[in-house]
Amino acid sequence: MVAESSKEKRLLLVGGGHAQVYVLDSFASRPMPGVRLTLLARDIQTPYSGMLPGFMAGHYARDECYIDLARLAARAGAELVHDEAVGLDRSGQTVLRRDGPPLPYDLVSFDIGSTPSLRGVPGAADFATPVKPVSTLRARWNDILKRTVVEPGGLRFVTVGGGAAGVEVTLAIRHRLRALAKEWDLNPDAYHFSLVTKGDLLQDHNASVRRRFRRILTEHNIDYAEQEPVTGVEKDRVICRSGRSFGFDELVWVTEAGGAPWLSDSGLALDASGFIVVDATLQSVTDPCVFASGDIASNRDYPRPKAGVFAVRQGPVLAENLRRTLAGEEPRPFRPQREFLSIITTGEKYAVASRGLWAVEGRFVWWWKDQIDRRWMRQWQEPPA
Repeated sequence: MVAESSKEKRLLLVGGGHAQVYVLDSFASRPMPGVRLTLLARDIQTPYSGMLPGFMAGHYARDECYIDLARLAARAGAELVHDEAVGLDRSGQTVLRRDGPPLPYDLVSFDIGSTPSLRGVPGAADFATPVKPVSTLRARWNDILKRTVVEPGGLRFVTVGGGAAGVEVTLAIRHRLRALAKEWDLNPDAYHFSLVTKGDLLQDHNASVRRRFRRILTEHNIDYAEQEPVTGVEKDRVICRSGRSFGFDELVWVTEAGGAPWLSDSGLALDASGFIVVDATLQSVTDPCVFASGDIASNRDYPRPKAGVFAVRQGPVLAENLRRTLAGEEPRPFRPQREFLSIITTGEKYAVASRGLWAVEGRFVWWWKDQIDRRWMRQWQEPPA
């Protein structure tokens, strides 16, 4: 607990994820006297993950799905440090950064997302494009679009990872490239797509969703291979444990993600994937001066999948608990719902929605998701009343 004192208290936000956007907005609306707020962020423009597949598919302009952290920080009266965290010194209460001196804190909150692990597969780090961080994917995506013009004979795309993100990214890339090929009078059928997953396709979703997407992938001429763990990557080929291989010109990596490697030296309790273990208050179970939310957090009391809906709903609770802790009060628990709405897009303006055992699909589902996403983004893009 932060001790009460007359001196200024330092609240350090590391990362501009969905939950910490709420924290900035909270301090903009209700400044807290005696608190110095700092935001350390690698990316000043942060994407809303729910709209990223739509951006890749060409349905959204960049400005429609990116949040301007500089603007939010200015509104909140926060100092903005454009850099990347690379370590945590808990005894000295500082966060180490890549290109500058450590940043001190009395209370620190991490919302830095996750990164697909490439270390366990030989060659993956050399030849694959991970879907996170998004800044890396965005730069590579621009190169892919340019390459489509330079090599009009067609390209082979392979996605490793059969979760919702892998399926959505594959279908989004296919839709965008086919649309551009028609626009440039090229052959839209020249591109070949494959998806490889070590388990079942969309194994965290219900049977109806899995059936629907097996049909959708087939209808879109996307080859998919289930129960095919990848054991190696060569310059132009993905090799599976079974001996089966898939040739590629572009390889996108969307497998299970992990926490930042430097967290292993922080002394914080981490789960098996390297995420910060927190309790129901979003407070580290190791250190009450450390909070975590979004994908980087692993909730010990209420374990849930890594889904954006939870990060969004954590935001107001995180903001309130940071305030309460700074004031010397007990934080309150965040109790996420057991079932949640999941909407997976198919490249076109079409989507499949599910909750529990229920599922439905259609263009109206995409429109429904579009309205939800745009409404959420308006909170951060339009000036407050």
